[in-house]
Amino acid sequence: MKREGQIKVDSENLFPIIKKWLYSDKDIFVREMIANACDAVKKYQSLCLIGEAQDDGAKPRIDIVLDKDAKTLTFSDNGIGMTEEEVEKYITQIAFSGAQEFLEKYKDKTDADAGIIGHFGLGFYSAYMAADTVEIQTLSYQSNAAPVRWESDGSHTYEISDGTRTQRGTDIILHVSEDGKEFLDEYKLRSILRKYCKFMPYEIFLSVAGADKKDEEEKPINNTTPLWLKAPKDCTTEEYEDFYRETFTDMNLPLFWIHLNVDYPFRLKGILYFPKQTDKLQVMPGEIKLFSNQVYIADNIKEVVPEFLMLLKGVIDCPDLPLNVSRSFLQNDGEVAKISKHITKKVADKLTSVFKNERKEYESYWDDISPFIKFGCIKDEKFYERVKDIMLYKTIHDEYKTFAELPKQGDKVYYVSSMDVQAQYVKMFKDNGLDAVILEHNIDTHFVSFLEYKETDTKFVRIDSEIGEALKSEGDDNNEELIALFKDALGIEKLTVQAQSLKTTETPAIITINEYERRMNDISQIYGNMFGTAGPVSETLIVNTQNDIVKKLPALDTESQTLLCKHIYDLALISQRKLSAEELDSFIARSVQVMAIAAK
Repeated sequence: MKREGQIKVDSENLFPIIKKWLYSDKDIFVREMIANACDAVKKYQSLCLIGEAQDDGAKPRIDIVLDKDAKTLTFSDNGIGMTEEEVEKYITQIAFSGAQEFLEKYKDKTDADAGIIGHFGLGFYSAYMAADTVEIQTLSYQSNAAPVRWESDGSHTYEISDGTRTQRGTDIILHVSEDGKEFLDEYKLRSILRKYCKFMPYEIFLSVAGADKKDEEEKPINNTTPLWLKAPKDCTTEEYEDFYRETFTDMNLPLFWIHLNVDYPFRLKGILYFPKQTDKLQVMPGEIKLFSNQVYIADNIKEVVPEFLMLLKGVIDCPDLPLNVSRSFLQNDGEVAKISKHITKKVADKLTSVFKNERKEYESYWDDISPFIKFGCIKDEKFYERVKDIMLYKTIHDEYKTFAELPKQGDKVYYVSSMDVQAQYVKMFKDNGLDAVILEHNIDTHFVSFLEYKETDTKFVRIDSEIGEALKSEGDDNNEELIALFKDALGIEKLTVQAQSLKTTETPAIITINEYERRMNDISQIYGNMFGTAGPVSETLIVNTQNDIVKKLPALDTESQTLLCKHIYDLALISQRKLSAEELDSFIARSVQVMAIAAK
């Protein structure tokens, strides 16, 4: 036998769930109270526009009053207000959205959907996260309406009676609980308001009951017309920079910015700033603030902003985001992916525009923005395809070149990972009219491998990994006597020794290291050897047969040969890496011996 029933929800059991699990942060109730107040004001304005309400000329505003003695927080608006019937309908029915009903009723008459925030009918109940008892005093805009008072301690019961409010609008009075007393601290409350309400659409004023009022002009705590709402053509450089400082308290001015202004296929506005990187080795994290109708949602939501774009700083306001009931997280929705892809495309378009129209200025930015772009390429291959032709590579001659312009020796591009450590090799290249690119950032360890994966016809070789044909000259290569001399003197079994005739005569020897092994070693160190300690990197000592000291070695006595071979090896090591304490002690002692010989 089949029968139907109705699921019942006990509000007394539902309140603990709302208080503990619906919202991720306890302080979010402040945002919800003010968001509801904004909706009330927006509804009243919408009705005035279509002639269903009489505009009395009062300027829209929201007031917050902190009363430490009474232990109350009052959120007051001069919006649409409520009748007793509406209080019964909207407040006492959990998850019944008055905002949603309003939108349905007036969807063909007003533009309220462009500013209405509430959708789920649960925001009001976040008040019980900080309050034992919540009281409402409200008066509807309707001419024949009477003021209404509502009060509940969060149980399944409430009281409703005649109210005392004399002007349209609503007061929400929170009688703060012991657990919520932290919110009676003015400094903390201001901090929360700055976090959630800095750009809400109506002026918000905070006052403290009993505080001495000075003869100062009353100022709202928020900016109701943030810069992202203006058309890009109407914004000045000074305004962009001021907004950046105001929003991110960063005294380093941004390099440049992208102003997003999209109306179709979704509504999206915002400004993304490219910050100046203060650390040349590490990528400094950015901060993307997400808003919906000027209401702060969260920072760095990866579903909307791709991970690599989080190295930027900026604000994005998208009313069409499919938020969940707590307005803290996004629902899984195909629209989110479209928004994310659109933002990525806009960033690529902006970079391309700057590159094509302001190449010199683009080059001046490159050292700061290259880590972000490289990270983006590694994370998103579509992004790489969009920007690969505008990526620059700085050379050892301080020139910026695209991939197509890179200096190559055959299919190889030589690069430098440290201009200081590899200075000797750089000098050899410069002296011989050769070029190499500088890839000094930590991310370049990964980026080089990524480039080889994408550009299969090109091999990247660090400048100290091998001696290219362009550095070799005709001469006595593979001198077995010389190789044996160094091997015997050094006694290092795993060291490979070669004799090469190099174009430079000043350098007696250099060391090259295996490119693949070194890359594996670098990656292992970046990840803290979490996959095990990398093995030793194979080294090759290349003795320069064109050097005058090397030429004289065979004619010296055995003691002098050993001394100079070891000294030449140490000099080559210094050009490659730091000496260990033991190696340094030996080098200093040997240097004294060499000076003593030279002084004879």
